[in-house]
Amino acid sequence: MSCKVEDLGKNMVKLTIEATAEDFEKAIEKAYQKNKGKINVQGFRKGKAPRAIIERMYGVGIFYEDAANEIIPEAYEAAAKESGLEIVSRPEIDVVQIEKGKSFIFTAEVAVKPEVTLGEYKGIEVEKQAIEVTEEEVNAELDKAREQNSRTINVEDRAVADKDIVTIDFEGSIDGVVFEGGKGENYDLVIGSHSFIDTFEDQLIGKNIGEEVEVNVTFPEEYHAKELAGKPALFKVNIKSIKVKELPAADDDFAQDVSDFDTIAEYKEDIKKKLTERKEKAAQTAKEDAVVDKIVENATMDIPAAMVDAQKRQMAEDFAQRLKMQGLSLEQYFHFTGMDPNKFMENLEPQAMKRIQSRLVLEAIVKAENITISDEDVEKEFEGMAKAYQMELEKLKELIGEKEKEQIVMDMAVQKAIDLVSNEAKEV
Repeated sequence: MSCKVEDLGKNMVKLTIEATAEDFEKAIEKAYQKNKGKINVQGFRKGKAPRAIIERMYGVGIFYEDAANEIIPEAYEAAAKESGLEIVSRPEIDVVQIEKGKSFIFTAEVAVKPEVTLGEYKGIEVEKQAIEVTEEEVNAELDKAREQNSRTINVEDRAVADKDIVTIDFEGSIDGVVFEGGKGENYDLVIGSHSFIDTFEDQLIGKNIGEEVEVNVTFPEEYHAKELAGKPALFKVNIKSIKVKELPAADDDFAQDVSDFDTIAEYKEDIKKKLTERKEKAAQTAKEDAVVDKIVENATMDIPAAMVDAQKRQMAEDFAQRLKMQGLSLEQYFHFTGMDPNKFMENLEPQAMKRIQSRLVLEAIVKAENITISDEDVEKEFEGMAKAYQMELEKLKELIGEKEKEQIVMDMAVQKAIDLVSNEAKEV
């Protein structure tokens, strides 16, 4: 395998990777062995037809695609390592030469880590964050605790009101035709949550249990299902039950039930203390973010679009994983919110760009300040991780590869860089 590197400018590079004719032949043979059982050839039992016969019948290139897929991942990985480049995007693959008896040649266009020219990064001036906890904030936190300890009771003597939890059956149609995904049974909907499109929830207010309600809505113009976007729809809704949350009284009995305090006054004082600590941490984070933002403004770097795309994909995958933990798929999220997938990815771009720029300047500061992480610090980090994951330390170490360890060490160094520039900053 050989590799040539071509600089395309703007931190984009083309790798031209060539696998030998012998390697390509081995890949074709492997593809034949993998697929021969799926191919019918008259006069031969299934899976017994010689490769030459299959190639004569279906064309010499019948196994080329599978052979290419066999070669490309391993050859690309080897070439990327050999090049010594810091690649920060997925490769855009293009096959240049694929012919029996000849070497297999393909190209991979990739983004590489941009160089950063740092400007001023010490003594950055940022606005001082005020830390104050109001009585209203304490009461709001207290109400959250009451909400968490509430009980749900059925309501049968009145119509639907805002904040109620209604259990409904519904079926949606457009021009009399029921559309896919528009039907649900025993669905619990919180009125005012705006989890359904348009004025769906508002139109249930004032309706009673057992009532058949016709709800007219219009799908958003940018709705993810193009066949529904911008169209008026009719939902037939059956209200099956109405429930409401009943909150406990904010008194000494409640304080004793949910905390280690005897009185509501003591409990509220503890709430205030915790809110203050939370605000102090938030203020520190805001200060760090403001400092890094100004350092980014003072620096120069050329971010390739492919690097931004890779970051957006990673963010989307992380978001999908969080949804999955809540029992939802990304497709269901798009359906319920009306968000268009393309718009969703577009909306990620500013945040993706900010993440990339922040990380690059902080890594540049790590280099400029020669920040290092000791073996003792790494060991402490692993101990903390093992405790958090409830794993044996040695077992955790076995699972962490060299690349993952390098990433952890760099993350620790970046945090040191954040601490450095934050401590050096001036609050005005």
